[in-house]
Amino acid sequence: MKPSVVALIAAFLAVPAFADEGMWTYHDFPEAKIKQQFGVDISQAWLDRARTATVRLSGCTASFVSPDGLILTNHHCADSCLDENSTSAQNLERDGFLARTRDKELHCTTQIADVLMATENITDKITAGTRNLASQAANETRKKLLTQLEQGCEHESAKAKTGPLKCESVNLYQGGQYWLYKYKRYDDVRLVFAPEEDIAAFGGDPDNFQFPRWCLDMSVLRAYDSHGKPAATPSFLRIRPEGPKPGEAVFVSGHPGSTDRQLTVAELEELRDLSLPFFLLRGAELRGRYIQFGKTGTEAHRIVESPLTGLENVIKVRRKLLDALLDDRLMQHKRDEEAALRAKYQAQNPTAGADPWESIAKAEKVERELALSYTLVEQGAGFNSRLFNYARTLLRGARERQKPNEERLREYRDTALPRIEQQLKAPVPIHPELENLTLSFSLERMREWLGPDAEIVRQLLAKDSPDSLAARVIAGSSLNDPKERMRLWDGGAQAIEASQDPMIELARLVDPTAREVRKRYEDEVEAPVRAAAEQIAQARFRAFGTSMAPDATFTLRLNVGTVQGWKEADHEVEPFTYLSRLYARATGQEPFKVPDSWLTAKPQLDLQTRFNLSSNNDIVGGNSGSPMLDAEGRLVGLIFDGNIHSISGSYWFDPELNRAVAVHPAIILEGLRKVYKADELLAELGVK
Repeated sequence: MKPSVVALIAAFLAVPAFADEGMWTYHDFPEAKIKQQFGVDISQAWLDRARTATVRLSGCTASFVSPDGLILTNHHCADSCLDENSTSAQNLERDGFLARTRDKELHCTTQIADVLMATENITDKITAGTRNLASQAANETRKKLLTQLEQGCEHESAKAKTGPLKCESVNLYQGGQYWLYKYKRYDDVRLVFAPEEDIAAFGGDPDNFQFPRWCLDMSVLRAYDSHGKPAATPSFLRIRPEGPKPGEAVFVSGHPGSTDRQLTVAELEELRDLSLPFFLLRGAELRGRYIQFGKTGTEAHRIVESPLTGLENVIKVRRKLLDALLDDRLMQHKRDEEAALRAKYQAQNPTAGADPWESIAKAEKVERELALSYTLVEQGAGFNSRLFNYARTLLRGARERQKPNEERLREYRDTALPRIEQQLKAPVPIHPELENLTLSFSLERMREWLGPDAEIVRQLLAKDSPDSLAARVIAGSSLNDPKERMRLWDGGAQAIEASQDPMIELARLVDPTAREVRKRYEDEVEAPVRAAAEQIAQARFRAFGTSMAPDATFTLRLNVGTVQGWKEADHEVEPFTYLSRLYARATGQEPFKVPDSWLTAKPQLDLQTRFNLSSNNDIVGGNSGSPMLDAEGRLVGLIFDGNIHSISGSYWFDPELNRAVAVHPAIILEGLRKVYKADELLAELGVK
């Protein structure tokens, strides 16, 4: 073997400088490593209690904090519920909410709360079912097997005394492992408390991903059981009011959304060159339109506030992800890492046939050809409308449900249908003026990017402009009525095919083209990438086993860090902020405006109360609302953000700079006690 190859492999097998990732699954948590590094004993009982106290919400994390189903999460994780229950006369997002008795708690009709109860490794079943198949056949067979296993799991759980579970397949290590995760689902979730937006998101977009921070980014929900009673949740977290000490080991239990630390260089280059720039161009213009729309009146400002905040957050994330991929250090590190693993793979498999990295590179070339059509037509970026999403769901749901379960598009398998029905029947407010803005904008961008001569563009805009098409289908649609949506859903294919709703007709017109590009993408990109990624995963397993954590997949993970600041350029950033600085930083104008309730209560408040804190826990989006725990399993923080360096954590983790940011328990209790006088809530939290 050449010395250069030996050196590459030696470097790869050493601990990588930027690969100290720690988003560990609960079934492979490295207790011995944690004991050695932090001196903390983590028992199976500790893990079981933390696991069953951690809750997965729609896009966020939360935790049970009382035996009666009380859930603590972020304010921004309750945005949809606040919006759903707001009116032009009562803006809960702006003014906050407190239910002093349980009968006043507000239904969050689209929210769910999932708790991971058990896991099952199904890798051998998937491997056996796809062995020796070509990539396209393997991809199709794999999906059928996953659907069958999920369905079988749910059928079995329904017979058990413990009650029915939701079963979801999980792909770890880029296809190196497959698991079934089994959840207890609560689909009756209600709002108990949320502070005003001005204190929950103090600093707004300028302070987003920054630290020091002063945000009371919290809300309280409650899970109810199938009988309409508060859920019994014996695994709950007790709050440690004084919070953690500097340097103390702390654990974050949550559902990080996704990371791309194990992608190949070719996949990272596609993100850098195409996907991220494409999104940023569209997102920046849409943000401008949102801002201008919000300035047209008080009601317009209320309507657009939540989508604008979400878009601003995503733009900042993706801009920093692009910066990371433009960083020569990161890309060279990834090239070196890949070259080492590739050399090891080739040495161990001299007659293995096609090189998996080369297979992925070829597939990425095809992806570049398909990316615009796939993103705009199939993924819906050209049809940015809640009404269109309903129409496509109804149309495809009717057609897919006519097929055997394992033959359907995965999002319409039987196990997914209850969630679809919940979303269809939810009385979520539809704002036609905002629908017109987003749909016309996305149609404009589709015409620009695909060109006016593209067949799908000619079909849509032969006699319409983007504005006139959007106005016509939105004004004529009845899909804003949940009763009409459920009539069409329950009526199946016959009702859908008979429907003359213009939004259904639009979805019907688009569907053949969308399905065609989806099929090409699945066969020519997804299938070869999956097959090659599994080969690479096996090579990585031979080198590391499960001593490296898998990429995040919005499944439950546990990571450990310590409470600490960091050195930013020439100054040290301390790990705590204090209430006194909130008032000193306030300007009286958004986004640095302190609510009247906090101005009135200022004389009664302890201005030395710790407000937010930072730690070097490894987090990404999806960890919002995650509980921060101490070694005894007590809640010592509520994750709500990271610093600007943490965004690059999608690709690598730098323990010197990446920081998680949490709400300190002391300010949560100070605010509930002295600002909101929430005595009933404090009593349920077990705090005097």
